[in-house]
Amino acid sequence: MSAVNHFTYGPLTPLLAYVMSCIGSMLGLRLTAQAHASRGASRIRWLIGAAISIGGTGIWVMHFVGMMGFQVEGTQIKYDVPLTVASAIVAIVVVGTGLFLVSYGGGRLLALLGGGLLTGLGVASMHYLGMYAMNMSAHVSYDRKVVAASVAIAVIAATVALWFTMRVKRPIWIAGAALVMGVAVSGMHYTGMYAMLVTVDAEPSAVPGADALDFLVPLMTVISLITLTMLLMVILSPSEEELHEDAELVARLELRRRASQQPQPYPAPTPLHPRPAQQQPVQPRHGQQQPVQQRPVQPQPARPQPVFGAPVPEPQPILGAPTSPQQQGFPQESPRSKTPRRR
Repeated sequence: MSAVNHFTYGPLTPLLAYVMSCIGSMLGLRLTAQAHASRGASRIRWLIGAAISIGGTGIWVMHFVGMMGFQVEGTQIKYDVPLTVASAIVAIVVVGTGLFLVSYGGGRLLALLGGGLLTGLGVASMHYLGMYAMNMSAHVSYDRKVVAASVAIAVIAATVALWFTMRVKRPIWIAGAALVMGVAVSGMHYTGMYAMLVTVDAEPSAVPGADALDFLVPLMTVISLITLTMLLMVILSPSEEELHEDAELVARLELRRRASQQPQPYPAPTPLHPRPAQQQPVQPRHGQQQPVQQRPVQPQPARPQPVFGAPVPEPQPILGAPTSPQQQGFPQESPRSKTPRRR
């Protein structure tokens, strides 16, 4: 067995690793809040930025900053470049996948648990892939129980982080959630490192790979600059409340524009002699007699009243009508002699 030192530079490397994890987590939470207030392609861009911040800076950079203080007595440590780059890509991809699942899953519990499990397993894979990328003249083995504990911590931390991305939106709460996420990621890292058992070879040989100062420092510097650039973008971009206010203002202006473009309807002219409303005939119910419709009474012309003292005009015979009793059909009286009655 050889002496494994995780804190070669004292508390500098774990403290710096924790700070980088908090910065990446804080920026990622801020970007997810911006993504939830956006739609379409803008939302996708913010989520990609959040994946780079949390997976790249908050997890991967934190991991290798902590690895800077890891040394094994009796052998030199170098890093496999392709595996190290692959570990960074894995961290960003799994975090981005979890963010997309939770964001487009509507915050449902199944999407949260599935995204947390996938992201936690991915983070654990990134961690052990980065440790496997270390080349040394030694035999490396792992304690299975401690490995299982580190994977469980990674899954729980990832689930909590995804829950924070859906619920935390105010700056003060984002800062508190980032501090919690930094503790979880750092705890997962050093738990996994504690599971590592190293046995140095009796005859040390040449170690292939790139030195940490020649490879890791420039790579971490580039990722940190990208993180700072995204931080400036978030600071200069409008907040969620400002986006809602702008959307409401645009909607009001659009309603006013449409109202002004529509022609105003003129009122219909009122008829001089309005027609009476026609009454619909009332249908009788079952078992009732149908009401008798009365015909309207036609007004009779007024007859002239005779004036007192004025001569009554003779009735004019009707043209073609019989004038004598014989012509009218009455029997003709026989002439009788008029004799005086005796008393």
